[in-house]
Amino acid sequence: MDFMAQDPEVFGAIHNEEERQEHNIELIASENIVSPAVRAAQGSVLTNKYSEGYPGHRYYGGNQYIDVVENLAIDRAKKLFGAEFANVQPHSGSQANMATYRAFLEDGDKVLAMDLTDGGHLTHGSPVSFSGQEYHFYHYGLDPKTERLNYTKIREQAEQVQPRMIVAGASAYSREIDFKKFREIADHVGAFLMVDMAHIAGLVAAGLHMNPVPYADVVTTTTHKTLRGPRGGLILAKAQYGKAINSALFPGIQGGPLDHVVAAKAVALGEALQPSFKTYAQHILDNMQAMVSGFEEDPHLRLISGGSDNHMVLIDVTGYGVNGRQVQDLLDEVGITTNKNQIPGEQNGPFKTSGIRVGTAAITTRGFTADESKRVGELISAAIAQRDDQPALDQIHQEVLALTARHPLS
Repeated sequence: MDFMAQDPEVFGAIHNEEERQEHNIELIASENIVSPAVRAAQGSVLTNKYSEGYPGHRYYGGNQYIDVVENLAIDRAKKLFGAEFANVQPHSGSQANMATYRAFLEDGDKVLAMDLTDGGHLTHGSPVSFSGQEYHFYHYGLDPKTERLNYTKIREQAEQVQPRMIVAGASAYSREIDFKKFREIADHVGAFLMVDMAHIAGLVAAGLHMNPVPYADVVTTTTHKTLRGPRGGLILAKAQYGKAINSALFPGIQGGPLDHVVAAKAVALGEALQPSFKTYAQHILDNMQAMVSGFEEDPHLRLISGGSDNHMVLIDVTGYGVNGRQVQDLLDEVGITTNKNQIPGEQNGPFKTSGIRVGTAAITTRGFTADESKRVGELISAAIAQRDDQPALDQIHQEVLALTARHPLS
């Protein structure tokens, strides 16, 4: 079938997005490139089925093969992360968090989580999020000198707040998180420990970051980002909390699962169980360290906390007299995709910001090497430094096109 002829507006936009992805260097830390097998599962006939409930307990008939797929996803998730329980139905990380809060908390309960400006997530108690509206969130931040978590200070704050739950995990924090210390703090004040490992799940799966599952009561994550699966959510927990989590998700906040996405999750989790995935994850880290070394050569850029232990780094760009939004837009012009990002002690607000966030998961999937990753960092510096020199920017764009041509998406 000629889809372009059938609906040229939609399929024209899809084609244009394919071209953009093919010819741009993707550095948004929360994005990745899924395998053809994941795309095939997500585009399969499973999108036609309705499957309210859980395997063996559905509200509709004809789910025998859907049960096979969902059980595969559950079993693979448990095996990959060493979990006693897994729910693979959340449509997103935010809905995984919502279901978790509802399984463990009552409205108005006190929760201690990471501040958004210092690297937390909207669903960690932002007042514009359901989380900040339904629960009483308090926030810990980073040490202003080191720009790292200070576990002694977090313990002191937990003693003062006496929260029902402590949330560990971040959306924009480039250092390793010590979940054992968070467990000790939670036990000290009698709180549940929830870990949102959305950004680092792939690194955890590969054994390259501390696994929160042995320490947390419940762990939420997305299935994309470093895990390189479809956009969706996942909840892991101790077996004793499984029934409450299942009920909180369905019928609590969702109807039927997206069976085609669950299938894509199963495929991605199967890929993450292969030895090649650990090699991939190690290359993510290697490429980030190489990119950091490129940024370090520029005295006008400041790396938040001095560097990175994972797949991302935050960069203060104000040394050039520009803000994060301006740099994001500038880099778009030369074919490098990033996102503006607040940094600790933010002075420019959330719409302009003082920094950008970059990650190496997607370019690593494309096959970029460490040397090429360092060069990407150098190109970012060069673009900012020569932002008013159009011929120089055109030359940078040509080099970006040469790099993407060297590593085609298909």
